[in-house]
Amino acid sequence: MIIVDDLRPETGAYGSVIKTPNMDRLAEEGTLFERAYCNSPVCGASRASLMTGIRPGRHRFLEYNTKVEEDTPEAVVIPDIYKAAGYDTFAYGKIFHHKSDQKDVWEELKMPSGKSSWRDYLVPDNITLDSQKGGRGPAFEAYDGPEAYQDEKIALLAANKLKQLVDSPKPFFMAVGFVKPHLPFNAPKLFWDLYNPEDIRIPKTYFRQSDIPRAAYHNSGELRSYHGVPQETVLPEAYARQLIHGYYAATSFVDAQIGYVLDTLDASGLRNNTIVMLLGDHGYNLGEHTLWCKHANFDHTIRTPLIISVPGFPEGQRTSALVEYVDLFPTLMDLTDLKGPTEQLDGISLVPVLKDPHATTKPAIVSKYKNGISLRTDRHLYTTFQRKATGETYATMLYDLHDDPLETRNLANDPAHVDMVASLDKQLRDSWGDNFEAKPLQVDKK
Repeated sequence: MIIVDDLRPETGAYGSVIKTPNMDRLAEEGTLFERAYCNSPVCGASRASLMTGIRPGRHRFLEYNTKVEEDTPEAVVIPDIYKAAGYDTFAYGKIFHHKSDQKDVWEELKMPSGKSSWRDYLVPDNITLDSQKGGRGPAFEAYDGPEAYQDEKIALLAANKLKQLVDSPKPFFMAVGFVKPHLPFNAPKLFWDLYNPEDIRIPKTYFRQSDIPRAAYHNSGELRSYHGVPQETVLPEAYARQLIHGYYAATSFVDAQIGYVLDTLDASGLRNNTIVMLLGDHGYNLGEHTLWCKHANFDHTIRTPLIISVPGFPEGQRTSALVEYVDLFPTLMDLTDLKGPTEQLDGISLVPVLKDPHATTKPAIVSKYKNGISLRTDRHLYTTFQRKATGETYATMLYDLHDDPLETRNLANDPAHVDMVASLDKQLRDSWGDNFEAKPLQVDKK
């Protein structure tokens, strides 16, 4: 299982200009999911949800710093099942948000440190800035030198372990969590040089719309904590292009690390009986609606890359089936003939889709960020913003993604769509699960 932090569906196989030959190769060896969605567009909550198979609720899996052991202390996580079944379990890099969360489920757990901090700068001036009390370095750097970034160390750990496993009689479950393209967008200069700055374009929706409720916007606070970021509400276009360039470079850089791990797996001879699942933990804003980072309920923030390659299954296929990350736990159980915690799991197995990309899965998926709860159907994305204490709706959004894929026309307040809003609202409430109102320490595990 390869988890990439802040990777949106921006790879060559998804039609992006970003150069990602290794992830593209994996797509040719398996199934690419064109409409996969995280259940929360923030890393800690998303990872907790996908590793437990439990949807976020009004009171649980809310923030970047979510811990499974606090929000759902009795929940079983994916490596629990494999460890109990006799698998060796390994984790390299960022899997859960906190290294200490669920640490006992791993036979080996390693997270190499960055040179300065987890932000991992290698340019001396940036290390100095990042080392100051309360300070941070810039939002990006292009490093031209011999030292290795954190993700290179993670790839080396995973690759070395794969070499050791060649002669092991035991099956294994390995999770590899890469940090880039998470901010800061740091990467070796050679990956920056893959792109001509003159070719970088800002999104067509780089403006603020009057029909989007204030609840849907944020100040991109994660980005603004970095040194030198302009303070304007809408960042100057020249700086925005630098950020996008940095994201492209960081994505190509992490693709090279993924390639190193996959090449090692192929060379080891283990690939013939090893399932490979690659995903980004959530979507990402690269200036759409003037937003940066995650933390929003737009389609580009909750839609994610997902590729699953299973030996003996069809290769090089794509599916438009609607899937969500709570489906990953039951899928892995199905693929490896293990019994998961059935009553805990909110998702369904995707094995029918892996066998036939035209198979149907579900009519809609649910994703939640703080007060915003979204329903993605085949055609529409509906979001209701509700007060945590009362459940009262105070803002809504509705987009027809067939006619308006860039989400430029909010139909929620259009009198012609009153009945549709009511219908989608009911469907959302019917779909968000029986434990949606459960509070931490009170979630049932049957």
